[in-house]
Amino acid sequence: MRHLSVIMLLVLFPLTSALGQISIQIGIPSVSIGFSQPYYPELVAVPGYPVYYAPGSDSNFFFYDGMYWVYERDNWYASSWYNGPWSLVAPYEVPVFILRVPVLYYRHPPAYFLGWQREAPPRWGAHWGHDWERRRSGWDRWDRRSAPAPAPLPVYQRQYSGDRYPQHAEQRRALRSQNYRHEPTDNAVRRVYQEQRQRAAQPPAQRAEPARGMPHMQQPPPPAREAPRMQQPPPARAAPHMQQPPPARAAPHMQQQQPPAREAPHMQQQPPPAREAPHMQPGRAPEKDRGQQQGRERGR
Repeated sequence: MRHLSVIMLLVLFPLTSALGQISIQIGIPSVSIGFSQPYYPELVAVPGYPVYYAPGSDSNFFFYDGMYWVYERDNWYASSWYNGPWSLVAPYEVPVFILRVPVLYYRHPPAYFLGWQREAPPRWGAHWGHDWERRRSGWDRWDRRSAPAPAPLPVYQRQYSGDRYPQHAEQRRALRSQNYRHEPTDNAVRRVYQEQRQRAAQPPAQRAEPARGMPHMQQPPPPAREAPRMQQPPPARAAPHMQQPPPARAAPHMQQQQPPAREAPHMQQQPPPAREAPHMQPGRAPEKDRGQQQGRERGR
């Protein structure tokens, strides 16, 4: 029985090549999936669904409503270009038509798909739990006659392969606006698409690292990180310096340089009129001359 199970697994789900092995790495601002899609893939419409899949890819590669979708390691990723960069999408945000794609069109199905009906969609409620099933109630019930038409394929990206693949977000956005006029109509796709555009327009220093397995839309915005730095106003640091007014320092210096206070004693010690007063007193010299004259007269 054990060998039979292994044989059935190999028949139903062939192993991928070594090049198709996937490794997840968290990047900024998006999630980088380890596999590489070096050229524009061949996309084939899923019969009865507005979704395309890539039969020649080693990954679960889809296209819906103007965006590419990849399911690897129990996570969904989305991008507007066939080789990324990829953004992590929470299970609650995945569009319903992506969830409805039958198991048959998963080229690299996980092991827990084993035993599920190939013509039916995966049992997401059984895999992700009752809470997900309650919040996404009715995802597997729909009128096939009301399905929207498939979005046009962005075939202009076929000429950008290998080294010509645009590496900068501004270049990818400009090429898309020039060559592809389709805008997402699904609300879930529109939210993911707008979030990617806003994040790509931000400077690299403000791009938040998304948490693995969490909703991509629940990442805190960059201003929230800047708030602590804005709570340290420059005037608070300069306040002590402003409390030392210059006049208070200069007041003692002005009191020591008062010429009138230092020169007053010098002027009192050298008064010229006070020293010359005894020499200028009249009467002494005439009295001596008068006495000598009187003596001469008496002698006569």
